[in-house]
Parts: sequence; structure tokens; C-alpha cells
Amino acid sequence: MDFSFIKLPKGIQIRKPYQSELDYFLKNKNVGGMATQDNKVILNPYAKLKPEEFQSVAANESARLIMKQDESMRPDFALTPEQIGFLDSTTYKQANQLDRNATIAARILSGDPSAGKPTQEQLDFVEKLKQQMYSD
Repeated sequence: MDFSFIKLPKGIQIRKPYQSELDYFLKNKNVGGMATQDNKVILNPYAKLKPEEFQSVAANESARLIMKQDESMRPDFALTPEQIGFLDSTTYKQANQLDRNATIAARILSGDPSAGKPTQEQLDFVEKLKQQMYSD
């Protein structure tokens, strides 16, 4: 699948998934993409997503990479009880606090409703993150 229509923040690159990643995606068609260990974004060619949904996945995964790479962009905010409950029902249950916060921040940024109702502190952080990602 050609993902050349995807717009990524400066410094972030998309790459084709390796065979092991394609095998994972084939078994997990509900996963739209991921940020990789080599600091790239990969998208699931087997996912049945519209172009704008793939763009949201790419924004989400790019945000995770930015937060990982730039210490000034580490999310340090409180989660709401709703967000904690949501994360505790996912594979993020055992994740460290930084990864849990980054998950919520990336989901807010990409418009994913699973992030729950964001707090003002979270919205302020995500606005700062957007500026970092998309300013020249």
C-alpha cells in the first residue's frame, strides 16, 4: 500500500514494515500503525482505514516519537480517573507513567476519543507538542 499521502512532522520518517512487522499486522488488523525501535513510523497495510484515519494514526505515532526523543516534550500531567481506567483495560496497564501519559497525549493530539475528556493541563501540553511537531 502506498502511504505517500501521509504528512509527517519534520524529522519523522515513515518506512515499510519488516516481514515480522507485516506478520504482526496481518494478525492484528485493528492496529493502524506503530512507532518503531528505530524511531520511524510504520502503518498497517492490512488495516481497513480511510486516508484521513491513516493520517491520524501517523500523527499519533509521530507524537510518541517526538515525546521519546525530546526531553522537553515529556508529558508530565495527571491522568483523570476515566483515563486511568481505560489504560488499565489495555496493554498499557503495566506501562510506566511516562508511557501512559504519552499514550493519552498522542491520542488527544490525533483526535482519538479513547483518550477521554482531556484536562486543561493535558490540552496545554498537547498544544505545545503540536507547535513542536508542526512549526518550521
